[in-house]
Amino acid sequence: MSSELRPCLHKSMNSRCFRLLALATWSLLATNYVAAQGFLPAVLFHSGPPPQGKLTTSAEDEGAKAFEAAGPAPSRAVLPAEAESKHINDWLKRIHEASRKLSYVGTFVVQSGGAMSSAKIWRVCEGGQQLERVETLTGAPRSIFRHNDQVVTFLPDHKVVRSEKRESLGIFPELLQSTDSRIADFYKVRHDGAERVAGVEADIIVLVPKDKLRFGYRVWTEQKKGLVVKLQTLDTDGKVLEQAAFSELKLDAPVKMDKLVQMMTKVDGYRVEKPVLVKTTASAEGWVMRAPVAGFKSMSCYKRPANATNGVIGEEPLQWIFSDGLASVSVFVERFDRQRHDKESSLSLGATQTMTKQIEGYWVTVMGEVPMTTLRLFADGMQRKK
Repeated sequence: MSSELRPCLHKSMNSRCFRLLALATWSLLATNYVAAQGFLPAVLFHSGPPPQGKLTTSAEDEGAKAFEAAGPAPSRAVLPAEAESKHINDWLKRIHEASRKLSYVGTFVVQSGGAMSSAKIWRVCEGGQQLERVETLTGAPRSIFRHNDQVVTFLPDHKVVRSEKRESLGIFPELLQSTDSRIADFYKVRHDGAERVAGVEADIIVLVPKDKLRFGYRVWTEQKKGLVVKLQTLDTDGKVLEQAAFSELKLDAPVKMDKLVQMMTKVDGYRVEKPVLVKTTASAEGWVMRAPVAGFKSMSCYKRPANATNGVIGEEPLQWIFSDGLASVSVFVERFDRQRHDKESSLSLGATQTMTKQIEGYWVTVMGEVPMTTLRLFADGMQRKK
């Protein structure tokens, strides 16, 4: 494992916090947060956004009716495959609609690997405009703003602002990208009762993997509008790996978009950085996956421009992103450097698993919220094109 990777993973609890915040804010704030800290080695320059999702059906009331019509079962009655798929997809679409339309203020807390992180969220939606502010309450001070596809991160300790455009990412990127999602091929869903979270009544849904290649999820959604208010990631034995939840939440809060925009654009006294990623394909960069990992599809592929780290054209660090519609895996590739890259290794921290491997003259890091067995399949499947 790269010596530079260890501090990154030691602090990845914070990055995971903001990965989970995407459940509530529907943006990949975690990625921006991690990149902003500078903990990552050259290859981990960005967790890279999968393509923006598009829905063909999105009415919140339709989603709620479909959920009720599907009933609380697969644990109580077996649904036909087609009905089960619709049951899951309608529920997930309802979550997406809630996160896309609701304004709120809340405090979000994440527990993982014996540590805890928290942040305050302000979110406002006006017409087609969405804006959110996330302020860290633990660790180094940090403010993250997202206005549609524009993400701005303030790092007060370093007097640095990072500004970049991102394609949107939801928690279920494959579902939102296509209408023929087959999440139900790999997950079963069951209703698990109801519970109050942060003062609101929430339905509890459990997504149970049908194989050992992915983790399960227990999700609490606010009953009236479907906003995710709590999430647990479950290992292959059903034990909680980590959880995230609102500790306080005020729906339909009077958040002013113009005020947040003003805060987002106030960069006096800061050095403004504008990282750029280049969209590409793994094949174009000389890589293939010898055998697909069941359920996981290639979502996107990015590389960093040559002027960033190594300055060698054609040798830019690469990131290849996969998803099964719920879980995601990133494969990072860079030129092997004997001074930076230690022996191959693996590490688990909460739900986040990481492993490294040398392939010919390259150093491959695989990271995702999946079992280590799944990461090994990705690492062993990577092959340099002849």
